[in-house]
Amino acid sequence: MSLAQSARIARRELRGGLRGFKVFLACLALGVAAIAAVGLVRESLSGGLMREGATMLGGDAELRFTYRAAGEAEQAWMAERATRVSEIVDFRSMARAGENTALTQVKGVDDIYPLYGEVRLEPAMPLDEALAGANGLPGAVMDRSLMAQLELEVGDTFELGTASYHLAAALTLEPDAAGSGFSLGPRTLLYRADLEGSGLLAPGTLFETNYRLALPPGTDLEAMREDALAQFSDSGARWRDSRNGAPGLNRFVDRISAFLVLVGLAGLAVGGVGVSAAVRAYLERKTPVIATLKTLGATRRTILWAYLIQIGVLSALGIVIGLALGAAAVLALAPVLEARLPLPTEFTVYPGPLAEAALYGALTALIFTLWPVSRAEEIRPAQLFRALSDTRRHLPRWSVMLLTAALAALLVGVAAFFSGLWELTIWAALGVCFALLLLLAAAWAIRKLARRLSRARWVRGIPALRLALGSVGGPGQEASAVVLSLGLGLSVLAAVGQVSSNMRAAIEGDLPDVAPSFFFIDIQPDQIDPLLARLNGDDAVTKIDTAPMLRGVITRINDRPATEVAPDHWVVRGDRGLTYAAEQPERVSVSEGEWWPEDYSGPPLMSFAAEEAAEIGLKIGDEITVNVLGREITATIASFREVDFSTMGINFVMTFNAAALQGAPHSHIATVYAEAEAEPAILRDVSQTWPNVTGIGVRDAISRVAGLLEGIAAAITYGALASLVTGGVVLIGAAAAGQPAREFEAAVLKTLGAVRGRVLAYLVLRAALLGLAAGVVAIVAGGLAGWGVTTFVMEGDYSFEPVSAVLIVSGGVLATLIAGLGFALRPLSMPPARVLRSAE
Repeated sequence: MSLAQSARIARRELRGGLRGFKVFLACLALGVAAIAAVGLVRESLSGGLMREGATMLGGDAELRFTYRAAGEAEQAWMAERATRVSEIVDFRSMARAGENTALTQVKGVDDIYPLYGEVRLEPAMPLDEALAGANGLPGAVMDRSLMAQLELEVGDTFELGTASYHLAAALTLEPDAAGSGFSLGPRTLLYRADLEGSGLLAPGTLFETNYRLALPPGTDLEAMREDALAQFSDSGARWRDSRNGAPGLNRFVDRISAFLVLVGLAGLAVGGVGVSAAVRAYLERKTPVIATLKTLGATRRTILWAYLIQIGVLSALGIVIGLALGAAAVLALAPVLEARLPLPTEFTVYPGPLAEAALYGALTALIFTLWPVSRAEEIRPAQLFRALSDTRRHLPRWSVMLLTAALAALLVGVAAFFSGLWELTIWAALGVCFALLLLLAAAWAIRKLARRLSRARWVRGIPALRLALGSVGGPGQEASAVVLSLGLGLSVLAAVGQVSSNMRAAIEGDLPDVAPSFFFIDIQPDQIDPLLARLNGDDAVTKIDTAPMLRGVITRINDRPATEVAPDHWVVRGDRGLTYAAEQPERVSVSEGEWWPEDYSGPPLMSFAAEEAAEIGLKIGDEITVNVLGREITATIASFREVDFSTMGINFVMTFNAAALQGAPHSHIATVYAEAEAEPAILRDVSQTWPNVTGIGVRDAISRVAGLLEGIAAAITYGALASLVTGGVVLIGAAAAGQPAREFEAAVLKTLGAVRGRVLAYLVLRAALLGLAAGVVAIVAGGLAGWGVTTFVMEGDYSFEPVSAVLIVSGGVLATLIAGLGFALRPLSMPPARVLRSAE
């Protein structure tokens, strides 16, 4: 027979409708829909970020300087190339209103800000009108959350540093907020000129000056970037342009989307279990048809291709349904997402993510159907004429198994290619494979255990339990399908719960014991001694650490550009905190090399953090060039020291000898450890006595970071829930497939004298046992996955979190009970005679 004949057989089989394929279509469609939706949201965000790059950045390009304004040459270069140049300063400070004090991120702008976009205020008014001031005071606007902290209303007065300002309006939209990155405090916006005399921009103060450039149409941004960096990179200038107005945000969107796609693939694997089970059940019903075809001369290849074509057509239908569902869900939720996301979006139907989701769906369908379809070849014509048991091999031919493995490898490769996260994708794929193998082994063990327990002497007095154990341990694939489908979905949820709880514990659990209460920054040299006197005289203060502080940019390593030596390392991305010391501090542990003499005044020396040095590939004697306030300082590495950033104390990657930096304008930083109840009074007293000093509450900073991480965990949890929904569909399919068996069992029990209550108890216990088994296996698999991610990816300590584990087991039992009871009504209501006659 030819391929055309196989196609003709498949066409005739498809005329029978979709009976037996509803679960198949639902599983495939849900998995594809989840991946398509994630891809469309990612593309919408990326498209919005690209379209609004200039608005988010605040200009077509930006040059940023730390600790200083641009010099004459730099300003002349910008003026020559840009049609407009907007100068902005950005820094942290303390806003005060009466007895209330709060951390704020201050932005000082000029009269042409913003170059692109619009600032929105409440009450509505132009920005220049709001900043013009009133009652002899300069004007300012601030975020509503900051107004609430300070108990301010529009028209009130507040202080920054030594200056007072009139609050003219609430800031409701800052067009370049997304490009500004993560901040520890809400925004206050005012004119740069009105900061003069406030004491907040004194020499050594931590601030950045950003120059936003409006460029002529058609400007070659790449050529301009290369020109700027060639001239000014050694002076500490940093460049951004509208092609990537918010690089950190772009990376975040790409990474979280890629991770969600991997979670979606786990959901597709859950759906694959349902697909495989549905195909297997369908082919079992088609055994007489296949036997008849073989009797009439159909070859093994004809049978294989006939059902592969049929499954392929149905897979295409499921993929199309999934793509439509994913696109419809995103478009329907677009208004909600646009309102909730503080990012520019452009929601529409993009072909790229849909094609990616379709490819994932097609590969998954082929992987999970090839095995059961190939076993249809083994059906013998004799099975049409004799009631033979299934004597087919449990495993298909080696060629089929190798092809399945190759397709699985192709699926992993495609996922890694699209996500760009090869290592994470491979580990995720190995994790899913391990979970599937663990679940298969667990299903086999559960059936063996149930069969053994059903024969135990203590069970004989509990008929319903004995029957339930015997049913779970008996022949059939329902137990395996339930444990696989529900167990994998619950495993993903369990892993997310364990990682989330350990992440939260790492951030908050040990905070009162190991972390300081405050970081005080921008302490001027003449303020450090009186500040220490005030804090040392407070009985509630238990410890104080201080250090001089500057910021600088690593520009060269051994006379090579730093970005060439370590292009992806965080130490060379942007500016870093620097300090100096004559003698070795008590808290510093030198692991290699030697500290310089206390009176050393020779060429600059440096002590570098040991772990970061190893990652970059540094060794003793290497030279590091750092730009500090526009001046290049080349220092030789004299030692490596152990630095533990997790203590949240004062830690610097680079420490210079005192003579190298102490002559430069700088400020001091202090960490204060105090009793929690004394913290508000300390912050209020320091802010009022030294208005230029900024206090950062560690608890508040941790809360903001924890809130961000909780949002990430929530997004991943939603992705895991999609897997669980698919598992629910598979569970329903397994329950539906097992309904004839339950009807027959119920009929036999009723015939033997069992009342409805006992039959119902048997069905409930059976469902509960399957759910309990799936939940327990999910806890083991999810716990192992959580341990792996926490220990090796997050490099943290792992502890098992029991609350989410109990919820997982309860959820598994509840899900199987609902599915089992839903399909128990018919077996309970059918007369035994009708069931037994139909089985003859």
